[in-house]
Amino acid sequence: MGSPSGALILIHGRGADAGDLEPLLNILDPESRLLGVFPRGPLALPPGGRHWYIVREVGFPDPGTFLPTYSELTEHLGGVLAEHGLDWDRAVVGGFSQGAVMSYALGLGEAKPRPAAILAFSGFVPTVDGFELDLGSRAGLPVSIAHGSLDPVIGVEFARKARALLGDAGLAVEYREDPVGHTISPGGLAQAITVLSSALDY
Repeated sequence: MGSPSGALILIHGRGADAGDLEPLLNILDPESRLLGVFPRGPLALPPGGRHWYIVREVGFPDPGTFLPTYSELTEHLGGVLAEHGLDWDRAVVGGFSQGAVMSYALGLGEAKPRPAAILAFSGFVPTVDGFELDLGSRAGLPVSIAHGSLDPVIGVEFARKARALLGDAGLAVEYREDPVGHTISPGGLAQAITVLSSALDY
């Protein structure tokens, strides 16, 4: 197998572990063209598993845990990409739940590199003291937003808000709701495949 043509970073949700989204790699990249990267949340919190930040209010990650995690994750991923001779413009970042939140942060954060695309499953664009978005330099950035309209954990209104925020800023948003709960739907995966392949010129 030759060098990867890009990277697919998949970030797990709250209470899961690094391998939680590994099965998605074969679905999203069936021809194994991409480097799969599965970072692990640094925090071990109740009720178990790994976490990216403390949840006090949905939509508003705890700054004391989110900010250092965000910084460490950015540095770690930059190192992984460099090790494989890849730049951020060949990296698609995605995740589920807390992982989607971190994907938005990585892809939209101020003074951070612009990725090839964002794949957000059942998450929200974070509001955190000390964290700023840079949407002005993200015009045209492909974003797939998929959310369950019956989600009892992170309400679908967060997805609708993200669609409006990013669409108004000129990002290329693909949006899908399905009548499911807090999960990744087949339709959401299909949309993500389309966005991913287009972003990396498959």
